[in-house]
Amino acid sequence: MSTVSTPRLVLASASPRRLDLLRQIGVVPDAVDPADIDESPLPRELPPQHALRLAGEKAAVVAARHPGSFVLAADTVVACGRRILPKADEETQARACLGLLSGRRHRVFGGVVLLSPTGAGEPPRRSDRVVRTDVTFKVLGPDEVDSYLASGEWHGKAGGYAIQGRAAAHVRWIGGSYSNVVGLPLFEVAALLRGAGFPLP
Repeated sequence: MSTVSTPRLVLASASPRRLDLLRQIGVVPDAVDPADIDESPLPRELPPQHALRLAGEKAAVVAARHPGSFVLAADTVVACGRRILPKADEETQARACLGLLSGRRHRVFGGVVLLSPTGAGEPPRRSDRVVRTDVTFKVLGPDEVDSYLASGEWHGKAGGYAIQGRAAAHVRWIGGSYSNVVGLPLFEVAALLRGAGFPLP
C-alpha cells in the first residue's frame, strides 16, 4: 500500500512568538532553524523593502541547509515615517523608540517569504507578501514609560515593544493584521502555504 508523505516545513526563525502563532492555526514545523544574517538596513532602503529583503535572505540561507523542504521566513519592521526603528537591545534604545511612538501612529511591516521545493536540481519556488498594519499609541507619561521599561518586555522587540504584552494597554487603535504586529501575518501565511500546495489542517 502506497503512502503519501507529508512535506517537511522548516521555520527559519528563532522567534518563539512566530512558532506559537503557527501553532495557533494548526501548523507545526518539522524543524526550527534560524538564519544568522546581518539585519542592518541598506542606504535609503524603505521599511517594506527592508522587511521583505531580510525575510528572503533568511529563507535562502535556511533552504540551502534543508533541500526538498518548504522554508518559511519572516521579518517584522516598525517604522515611523521612513525611519526604521531598531530591535531594542538596550534600555536607551527602547526608551527612544517609545518616545517616538508616544501619541503617534506608526506602521508595522511584516515581510513573509515561502520557498517551496521543486524538481531535483531546480531552485525552490518563491512566493512572498508584505503586510502593513497601522498602530496608534496613546500619549505615554514618564511613569508609564518607566514602568514598561522595568517589565523587560521590550528586549529584542522591533520598535521596543510587544503588543501581545503590557504594551497592549497603550494601543489606542490598530488597523490591519494584529498577528502581523506580534510577528507573523497568519492570514497571508496560510494563503501562501495553500497556494504552494502545503497541506493545512
